[in-house]
Amino acid sequence: MPSAVLPILRDGEVVLRPIRSRDAKPLERSLLDNRAWLRQWEATYPGGGTAIDVKASIRNLLAHARAGTALPFVIEVDGEIVGQLNVSSITHGSLSSATIGYWVSQHVAGRGITPTAVALATDYCFLVLRLHRMEICIRPENGPSLRVVEKLGFRYEGLRRRFIHINGDWRDHFAFGLVAEEVPRGVLSRWRDGRAPQDAARVPEADQVAAVHPLRVGDR
Repeated sequence: MPSAVLPILRDGEVVLRPIRSRDAKPLERSLLDNRAWLRQWEATYPGGGTAIDVKASIRNLLAHARAGTALPFVIEVDGEIVGQLNVSSITHGSLSSATIGYWVSQHVAGRGITPTAVALATDYCFLVLRLHRMEICIRPENGPSLRVVEKLGFRYEGLRRRFIHINGDWRDHFAFGLVAEEVPRGVLSRWRDGRAPQDAARVPEADQVAAVHPLRVGDR
């Protein structure tokens, strides 16, 4: 598979640019400064440690980018790195899909930066890479991320039990999806024009209740 193009995407003050090796120090500083804010949503390895190795993470992201399976970005505002967004699991052909994950620093939360970044990346994947489907999976407890998919009109698609290893254990996630036919003029313009469906990301009560009681090993 050819390497995915690594573009620079902009909207107003928000810039998505390709991650670089020299971003390791500012990213590590930001991650440490926001440790309490981010740790509860941080992907971990079963049986692994909790040390932050940003250099190794960037090397891994760039390797996936060279393989054409990822688009790793940093999020900048006024020249400051305030987070990351990674488009991962990029596949073409009959599936033509990808997954988005992200984090932002606490001091910029609530300013519309995250939904802008997600919309920019999704529009690029749909309109340039010609992917067909984008997915975002979010922990039920992560209110700020749930508001992102609500604003952008991603559709709720179901509860995934013990889906990703987060903060030391396998955690349930809500899955949200969007396909290109739903946003022919782009996610960003639909949101800015007030055309994003208000209830597409609504989680059914049964799944909300189920998420309060995580599935445990040995449950049937």
